[in-house]
Amino acid sequence: MHEALRDPKVTATLDRLHAAAKGDRWVFLRAAPAGLWSLLTGGSMLDGILPYLKDAYIPISPEQGELLYLTARLVDARTIVEFGTSFGVSALYLGAAARANGGRFFGSEREPNKIAAARAHLAEAGLADVAEVREGDAMRTFADLPAPIDLVLLDGWKDLYLPMLRLLLPKLRRGTAVFADNIFTFPRELASYVAFVRDPTNGFESTTIPLGHGLEYSVRVR
Repeated sequence: MHEALRDPKVTATLDRLHAAAKGDRWVFLRAAPAGLWSLLTGGSMLDGILPYLKDAYIPISPEQGELLYLTARLVDARTIVEFGTSFGVSALYLGAAARANGGRFFGSEREPNKIAAARAHLAEAGLADVAEVREGDAMRTFADLPAPIDLVLLDGWKDLYLPMLRLLLPKLRRGTAVFADNIFTFPRELASYVAFVRDPTNGFESTTIPLGHGLEYSVRVR
């Protein structure tokens, strides 16, 4: 465990939420038939399972969380942004890094129950003073984020990964780290995003890290 993650409040909150998130397996088992039917009828897996996800944690793994935390510490990230905060598990790792760096964390979520829960979890972990979860469409609520942005986690609706990156792009500095989750789970939906960050003319160098459901790790190089 790393310095800022050793805080007893942060540790206790993370342990409780990771344990609670194990119940997601039953959510996805119930959703699987709808997802497969959507694929068979010309839609996407995400279209089919979407109605089942409102109460699912869908968190990053502890290993992913530690990677996000350490990367934020490595680049001395002062402005950290997450698209798709859900119940706030990843927000705890990123909020802890923001506090250690003397910076701030900005999250975004649309589901009212998840917004309330994420804010409560950040407060429980003692991170409310450095973390903000914005309510509503992130394409609007993130329009006025302060620059430069030092680290980004994309973990919301998959068809918005690329539009979100384009929105934030003018505020990313050279060396900004961008993580995109669920690369293995939604390869078709995220194909255009992966193609963008792997095209050197767009100013990134990128690779897929085989942690959790696949993290695309991109660094802005110019």
